[in-house]
Formats: sequence, C-alpha cells, structure tokens
Amino acid sequence: MSKDYDVLVIGPVSWDCNIDYQGNKREELGGAVVASGFAAAKSGNKTALFTKSKVEDKAEVEKRFADCGADLYWGESKDTCSIKNQYFTADKEKRACTSMGVCDTFRFDELPDINAKIYHFAGLVWGDFYGELFKDASKHGKVAVDVQCLLRHVEEDKSMAFHDWAEKKEYLKYIDYLKTDAAEAEILTGLTDRAEAAKLLFSWGAKEVLITHNTEVLAYDGKEIYTCPIKARNLSGRTGRGDTTFAGYITERQRANVKDALQYCTALVSLKMETPGPFKGTREDVLDYIKEFY
Repeated sequence: MSKDYDVLVIGPVSWDCNIDYQGNKREELGGAVVASGFAAAKSGNKTALFTKSKVEDKAEVEKRFADCGADLYWGESKDTCSIKNQYFTADKEKRACTSMGVCDTFRFDELPDINAKIYHFAGLVWGDFYGELFKDASKHGKVAVDVQCLLRHVEEDKSMAFHDWAEKKEYLKYIDYLKTDAAEAEILTGLTDRAEAAKLLFSWGAKEVLITHNTEVLAYDGKEIYTCPIKARNLSGRTGRGDTTFAGYITERQRANVKDALQYCTALVSLKMETPGPFKGTREDVLDYIKEFY
C-alpha cells in the first residue's frame, strides 16, 4: 500500500559554493529541495522528499536530510547539480551564479510510489522539469511550482541568465500554487507592479500566486491581494528564503485561509533568515514569533 503524505518536495540537491562580499567561502549541499523540505517537515507536515544526485554523493545526501523530519527518496543522476554563488553586497541582493554541474531532468515515472496532497516542484535551473511533468502531477494532487527553475538557464559559458518561460500560457493552468520573486514576476509579465503581475499570472491560469520581495510577501487568489511584511532582525540566513516561504505557504494553506497561511509563511521565513541553513525550529517557534512580532 502506498504511503500518504501532505507534500512531496521534488528537486535536485546542489553542491553550493557561496562566497560573500568579503570573500568568505562556504561550501554545502543545498538546493531548493533542502530549504523547502526542512520548512515543510518542521512545520508539522507529513513530508516526503525526492531528489537526485550521482551515486557517489548519495551518502552525503542522506546525511544532509538526516535530521529534517521528512522521508527521503533518492534517484540516480549522471551528475549532481552544483552552483557557485558570488555575492557582491552585504544584503546578498546582488550575486553572480555559475553552473558547475546540472542534474538529469526529472520524470514522473521515477517519482516514489506514494500518495501526496501536494507535488511541490523545487528546481534550480531550466531542464530540471518540463511542463508535461506538472500536467502529469495535476492528475494526482495539487501542483506547486517555484518558477525560478523555468527561467534560470545555464548559458554556454556556464554563467546563468534569466529568460521568459515560453510555454507559460500552456502549463500555468495545471499549477495550483505559483511562486515567483519580484524580478521573476517582471520577466514573466513585463510588469514591475507586483500586484498587477500577480493578477496577470492568475489570468493565465495559476490558481494562487505568491510573490516574494525583500520587504514583504504577496499572495493573490483571484479575489483579493494580501501582503505581509518580513520582520527578520538580521539576514545571516538569507539563502533559501523563497523556498522556505513557499513550502510554508502551500502546506499551511491545507489548514488555513490565504491570509493566515501568508502570515505563517512570512513569520517562518523571517525567523529562518536570522540563522544560516534550513529552518530547524518547530511550528510552535513560528507561532510564538507571530505572537511577538505580528
């Protein structure tokens, strides 16, 4: 019998080399699947993770997720994703990314044989997923997509550049929860106004749109625009910000309305950003943070 989960987070792990504006280097096994997986599981949701890497990295992958509270499912890729992030400012808003390895494309038939209420696609670069995967997943559960991996392309010189998602109007209708940041929303829609961008993405088929910004998170469900301010007291744990927010939102939406889910995920990411690495607190920690700062 297949196991039941609240959410299945799908995406490649990445050997990340992060260099801050002062030249300090930190190497770790990261990726959207790490930040999202921890955030979902630590928020009290029955969480499964599916990731791929080369065989030699499997033990490191298992070690990375050992204390996350989720069930890990692994698949083989001929290469493990690897990204170098060079940050130029203290707030980490400006960075250059270089690809040092790309994971094999994910296919629906290699996902674990489980039942999941939400399929959360947490990719890193173009080629991790294609639109047909979202269409297949939509027959089995709700589909949540962070658009980063549909816009961020590895160029011939291994630098990364953002390009529009050519098939967006064909596949947005299969997406229940779409997450972008302010810059990605502008690439997709041509609009700098985040509320107007969210409305346009909704009109193209996405059922709920989440847009992150360094000051606030915005949610739109086709009826009302909601925003919630970020209250982080420091930004030492900024890496994984959007992934944490999105995982917190989509899982909380299964038990709360848009406004309350938005507040939960914004408080979650505010708290997470105060410590480097994925969120390792508890649901109670987030609720206490809401009482104190919201």
